[in-house]
Amino acid sequence: MIVRTLEDCRNSDRKVDGETWNSVRMSLKDDNMGYSFHITTIYANTETPIHYKNHLETVYCISGEGSILDLATGVEHPIKPGTVYMLNNNDNHILKAQLELQLACVFNPPLNGKEIHGADGAYPLEAEAVTDL
Repeated sequence: MIVRTLEDCRNSDRKVDGETWNSVRMSLKDDNMGYSFHITTIYANTETPIHYKNHLETVYCISGEGSILDLATGVEHPIKPGTVYMLNNNDNHILKAQLELQLACVFNPPLNGKEIHGADGAYPLEAEAVTDL
């Protein structure tokens, strides 16, 4: 059994900061669960281009307000508490936050821990692992 708190993970190298977001990686590849689980904050009044070419992701909105723009279709979907979206086709998108978004995210395959978005908006398939917790 593995037990961690959000606060413990937030105060460790499991918290990764990007320009428009931070992600607290609570479960990672080395936990051998077959997925990774994160609590991600998208900062208010930002737009983040994302294109996970190597990962599938399911996202549940805990709090905040924003939208996700599907770049393949041009359709923009609102995001508010209770919304879930699934990037089941490695969907190229722009995540927009009008108010700070707090999101619960699941990645398959699981992340190692140190991933940040590359210039193409993707995480690498393999990255450096975290070392604590």
